[in-house]
This record gives sequence, structure tokens and C-alpha cells, in this order.
Amino acid sequence: MNTSTSLASLSLKELRDLARREGLKGYSRLRKDELVELLQKQPRSEKAEKPANGIITSVGYLDITKDGKGFLRGNGKTSSPKDIYVSPSQIKRFALRPGDLIVGQVRKPKSGEKYRSLVRVSTVNGEHPDKLLERPRFEQLTPVFPQRQLILETRPYIIGPRLIDLISPIGRGQRGLIISPPGAGRSTLIKQIANSLADNYRDIHILVVLVGERPEDITDMSRSVKAEVLAAAYDEPPEQHIHVADLALKRAQRMVELGRDVVILMDSLTHLAHAHNKLIPIKRRAYADDVAPEAIHAVREWFGAARNLENSGSLTIIATCLVETENPLDDFIYNELEPGANMKLRLDKSLADRHIYPAIDILHSGTRHEELLLDRDSLQKVWKMRRVIEAIRLKDPNVEPLLAVRERLRRTKNNYEFLNSLARDN
Repeated sequence: MNTSTSLASLSLKELRDLARREGLKGYSRLRKDELVELLQKQPRSEKAEKPANGIITSVGYLDITKDGKGFLRGNGKTSSPKDIYVSPSQIKRFALRPGDLIVGQVRKPKSGEKYRSLVRVSTVNGEHPDKLLERPRFEQLTPVFPQRQLILETRPYIIGPRLIDLISPIGRGQRGLIISPPGAGRSTLIKQIANSLADNYRDIHILVVLVGERPEDITDMSRSVKAEVLAAAYDEPPEQHIHVADLALKRAQRMVELGRDVVILMDSLTHLAHAHNKLIPIKRRAYADDVAPEAIHAVREWFGAARNLENSGSLTIIATCLVETENPLDDFIYNELEPGANMKLRLDKSLADRHIYPAIDILHSGTRHEELLLDRDSLQKVWKMRRVIEAIRLKDPNVEPLLAVRERLRRTKNNYEFLNSLARDN
């Protein structure tokens, strides 16, 4: 089995199919996390250890080169000696697309060949390949406003997700920005959002995409979330940063084409824009230290893929954007991307400096068309909360209303109880 691709990226159906082909016992009664652990640690059967004619079962993401050749790759890498060759005839026969997650049988390289080769396609994105021949294309599906809220609230003491549900609700198909100065707690919020979604929704596939982050932060995120993680560290070349982001998007689009709901949590669009900018010749910029229009367009196109699709699935993207850094270009990147967002969550460095978390600026956060996500009663109570906070700020700018909101959230079991407590106040 190809261990280069995280087993967590597979659906339960894909994991069961892989376990059956590996000859494992009792897999049908296991949950997904138990099945992942079994595949990682349990010795394979004698049949699996000594495959006939050198044929083994493997899994990987499909990447298609400009000349039509395909390769199954693992963990988002651009290329590796462990890649698996997929012939143009197989790509054409099964109408395979970039980002497809393929499970199949693989043979060893023959004399003069560099890569292993895919000889049989077992499943594509968890489905029999014949079922995907007529699947629609993502670009041809009709986008509509998000109308079904993704509830993040889980445990009473985890305040961040509860506050997001109230002030910046996230719907299926949302295109959201977490606007964050350095050190304001954006990574913690991403972890909380990912784990809240994993706890509350079994039907949603969660992808966490890290671009330009520190290696130790990537390790910490991978160990902290119940989600598929694709990452390129800050010390990797810009080509790798772009490849990981594009692979994640294509992977998500392939699942959405099948009617599934996918959420991408991305950190950060700022680093992705810088990666694109580094690959654009200086002579094509107005100044050497400018951000080229092509770089902004590439990131805008990536972020703009988030949408709720009529009579189909949805792709939700919640991405961070850095502001108030030492690099003035970061604010420029944010200003270029901000108009495309239909949900914003702004973090406040002054709150974080005083260790007030979650450091959310309530008055400058919100969701467009939140009336489609919240019921009328909840919406009226949230608006009342905003008016009270604004009045407090106007009366005494030195008072921090978030402290009162946070304290009341902690005293209530859930957001329903919290909103009712507001309604009882004059």
C-alpha cells in the first residue's frame, strides 16, 4: 500500500475497499479512525505481503501533465520517485481529472521504466470508475447563495466556534476571510473550526491547506485536527506552495462534482499570493517589489471557487489573510481579495496582546445575507447584541465589550440559552 498519501484523506468507503484488498479482517465493523489505525499498524495478510506478479494496491492524487500523462502522487508533492504512472489511454477511458483520488492495482517498473504503473482502476473518489463517466464539470454548475448554516457550536467552554455562529455564521458554500494580524490566534481558530465540523457533520469532507507555514506548525496542525491536511512549508519553493493549493482545490472540486459538501480551511492566501508573485518576472511588474496583477488574479480565482451549487454539492473556503505585518504588500493583497468574500472574521491584535481570546472584533465581522442562515428570532437577538456592543463602545472606548460577551457565553450551556438571556435584558 502506498503510505505516502495520508489515509485520513480517504472516505470510509474508500478505506473499506482498501482494507478488503489488503486482506484485513473485521474492517466492516470499524469507524473511520479505527480503520485508519488498523491499516497503518496491523500486518497485512500473507496474500497482501506477497502479491501475485508484483501487483499491489495503491492510492494517490491524480496529476496530469501538459502532454497528457498522468501520475498518482502523495501528500501534494510535485514529483517523487514513488509516483505512479497513469497512461493517457486510462485517463481518456475513465474520464479522469486532476485531483481525482484513485485506488488501484499497481505493478513494478519494467526494464527501462522509471515509475511504477497503474494497471487497474478500482475506485475514483470512492466510486466505481464507470459511475463517473457522465459527471458534470464544476465550472458548469450554477452558484447560488449559501442557505444552510454549518453549526460550529460543540462544547460550552469552546467559545470561538460559538461566537462565529453568532456574528459570522458560515453556510455551505461560504467564501470567508479570517483577517488576522500576526499572533492573533488564527491557527487556533482554524483547529477549532475543523474539529467542530468533524464532530457535527459526518457528510462533510474537511481539507486543511497550509501554505508557507513553519514545519513545526504544520506538524502541530496535522496532529490537532480530524481532517485531511495538505501542506507546503515556508522553506519549500514557491512552485510547491502553488501545487499544494491547486491540488487541494482540484481534490475538492472533484468531490463537489459528485454532489458532496467540502470545506477547505486555508492558511494563508497572503503566502499563496507571494508564491505566485515570486514566479512572475520582475520586468512584468511596475516596480520590483510590487505584487503583479497576475499573482492577485491567480489567488482571486482560487478563492473564488468557493460556492454553493444548485442541485449539487458545495465548496466552502475559509481562508486567512494577513494584515498589519511589516510587509506593506500584505495589506495590498488583502484589499484586493476582500471584495470577493461574503463572510469576514476580523481578529484584533490589541485583544490578543492582552490575552483576550478569541480575539474577534465583533463589530467588524459579519456575513452577507446572514438572514438566509439564521432564523428570524436569532437574527433579531444577534442584531440587539451588536447594538449594545456599539453603544458601550461609544460611551466608553476603553471598555472591551468582548469580555462581557465571553463571560456570558461561558455562563450559558449553548447559544440558544445565550440569546434568550440577551432577550431578557432591557
